Amino acid sequence: MKSKLKSIIKVTNDYQPKEEIILRDHLAMERTKLANERTLLSYIRASLYLLLGGIGLLGLKDFQDLRILGYVSLSFSIILLIVGIYRFTQLKRHLKQQVYKPVENKKN
Repeated sequence: MKSKLKSIIKVTNDYQPKEEIILRDHLAMERTKLANERTLLSYIRASLYLLLGGIGLLGLKDFQDLRILGYVSLSFSIILLIVGIYRFTQLKRHLKQQVYKPVENKKN
């Protein structure tokens, strides 16, 4: 059961330290990974809010003057999503290079 779960979910024990580190440093790395994921979700949420606001402004028939604001909102939505994904991948790459390297699976 445990091996099936490990094969489905990537467990952080699949990493070994490049050098001897203490538990506090390992836990700090895990908190940083979780914070990075939470930040990405915040970027996505903000992007969706801007997308919905832009669609709502474009859907107003009586206020044609606000169409430009709707297009600006849609543009910022796309930009915010791209920035969030870029920052997530950048920090993820940086964390992989810093402390941990993947353990190679030894097959007989």
